[in-house]
Amino acid sequence: MLALLAASVALAVATRAQDSPAPGRRFVCTALPPEAVHAGCPLPAMPMQGGALSPEEELRAAVLQLRETVVQQKETLGAQREAIRELTGKLARCEGLAGGKARGTGATGKDTMGDLPRDPGHVVEQLSRSLQTLKDRLESLEQQLRANVSNAGLPGDFREVLQRRLGELERQLLRKVAELEDEKSLLHNETSAHRQKTESTLNALLQRVTELERGNSAFKSPDAFKVSLPLRTNYLYGKIKKTLPELYAFTICLWLRSSASPGIGTPFSYAVPGQANEIVLIEWGNNPIELLINDKVAQLPLFVSDGKWHHICVTWTTRDGMWEAFQDGEKLGTGENLAPWHPIKPGGVLILGQEQDTVGGRFDATQAFVGELSQFNIWDRVLRAQEIVNIANCSTNMPGNIIPWVDNNVDVFGGASKWPVETCEERLLDL
Repeated sequence: MLALLAASVALAVATRAQDSPAPGRRFVCTALPPEAVHAGCPLPAMPMQGGALSPEEELRAAVLQLRETVVQQKETLGAQREAIRELTGKLARCEGLAGGKARGTGATGKDTMGDLPRDPGHVVEQLSRSLQTLKDRLESLEQQLRANVSNAGLPGDFREVLQRRLGELERQLLRKVAELEDEKSLLHNETSAHRQKTESTLNALLQRVTELERGNSAFKSPDAFKVSLPLRTNYLYGKIKKTLPELYAFTICLWLRSSASPGIGTPFSYAVPGQANEIVLIEWGNNPIELLINDKVAQLPLFVSDGKWHHICVTWTTRDGMWEAFQDGEKLGTGENLAPWHPIKPGGVLILGQEQDTVGGRFDATQAFVGELSQFNIWDRVLRAQEIVNIANCSTNMPGNIIPWVDNNVDVFGGASKWPVETCEERLLDL
């Protein structure tokens, strides 16, 4: 500092010796840093107030101004030192929050930042190094905070963004869980439906196997049985489980044996809602055998009450109400206008051995069939005469395509019973 003061005084004296200032004007030299002197920076002209000053006064004024400059530089260095200390304290506190590592170091280490050199160039260089050190330590702190981030230490904006993102992820997760639950429920329902369908099919197969086993234990084949109705009552009967569809033609064939008198009764009847006599075959009292269609009557030239097996077939078509009657393969009668153009109604009840006054009931004992029935079959067409002959002489076994004669399709009630039937050849020998 003394060297700087001496240089300024010498410069002021040299200037006064060389230049003749204008009357009434003076120049005062101001202390500058060495860099400005070396660069040849011109000194600003400062007008002097009042009259001319003596050399002693000018020197005193220069010394006072230099002192003020020195004081200002000291204050600047003090402020910079305080700023550095404050930054160092804040850095220590941050490090203490991050892991407490800097707390011990700050307590034992030497504070070298307060002892700065007085050279301004060195001060700037030292400050640069200190700032770089602070920057490195702050970056390290940021990395540690990023690794140990918490909601309390996050900035407000970033925390809000993170919370929104977490909310979106949570909603997506809930939607996915709901979709999985729906798929699980749907899969469970499909599995349950499939299991129920499989169980139903297995139960049906098991029932069928049981019926076949029971049938095989009693009869040689499912159709090798007969229904016995030994008494003329209103409670012995058989019932066909299946019903009829709508028919525009049919053929009904059966084997029967009866010696009842007078009249064999009713071998079968079919009743539908609104019409109890939709299809009936009956021999009542001393009347001939009659075929009723929709309560319309045709008398058939059949004679079967001799106590022997007989094969009976009747055919009918709604076209002109044409009908035919066969006994033991021989056509014995034909006619027309029997309920012409009337289709047989579906969904009725088919009874063996009783005539129905209502659907499935109100039987009359005087009209009951007494005897044995077998091979009751129904087709939805008029069979050719040769087909009927082949069935009657046992050369063809042709079950009905609408109602076949099988054990599991016939139930008996009131004391009626099922028995093994004679073979077809044995029945022929009985004729």
